[in-house]
Amino acid sequence: MHTFRDVATAAYCPRKLYYRHRDPAADTEVPQRVRARRDLAFRYPELLECDPEIQAAPIEITPTQYRSRLGQLRASLDAWDDLVDPAGREVLLEGRECRGVAHKVLEGPPRPSLVFAGDPPDEGVWEPQTVRLVAAAKALAWERETPVESAFAEYPAYGVVREVPLTTRRKATYRSAVRTADAIDGPPSRTSNRSKCTPCEYQDQCGVVTRSLKSMM
Repeated sequence: MHTFRDVATAAYCPRKLYYRHRDPAADTEVPQRVRARRDLAFRYPELLECDPEIQAAPIEITPTQYRSRLGQLRASLDAWDDLVDPAGREVLLEGRECRGVAHKVLEGPPRPSLVFAGDPPDEGVWEPQTVRLVAAAKALAWERETPVESAFAEYPAYGVVREVPLTTRRKATYRSAVRTADAIDGPPSRTSNRSKCTPCEYQDQCGVVTRSLKSMM
């Protein structure tokens, strides 16, 4: 059975997933920076109210901007109370195709929330994160034997929370990622999008050559 991380990586770069499967150190402990940012998602009320807390928090915008964004969420998001006090935290979900951890599980109706340490796009969520969210929602639906129509993506370092409906297009993207993960039994073709290679920890093994504009001139 694939993990949520597997299918998200398959959507990002199948070749990266191939190398990750063969890396004994791939499932090492979550970096401290990532843990610190994820922790922010469980501290929204105190970050809104307590000045010393927000001044010391690992946020990527000013405290004033951060509080403004959280205040807008509190006023406009129906699920705000469930997000700040979720029914389940760090819940292992086992679905028909995928398994993994939902950082929060909300009730009434049931929905998973995943917390991402990186930056949000201008709108919506990044494609690999879409796949991960659909995987979590489907696993929750499988366990509860009830439809799950949406999931939440949280970017706590930026004070951003987005509800992500499980549209037909998003489900199709997820199914494509599952098929890709299923089919990997050798090194897939290298990606044509070289911007994905620069931050990849498997670039040296992959053999991809990335050059700057300066070097090409």
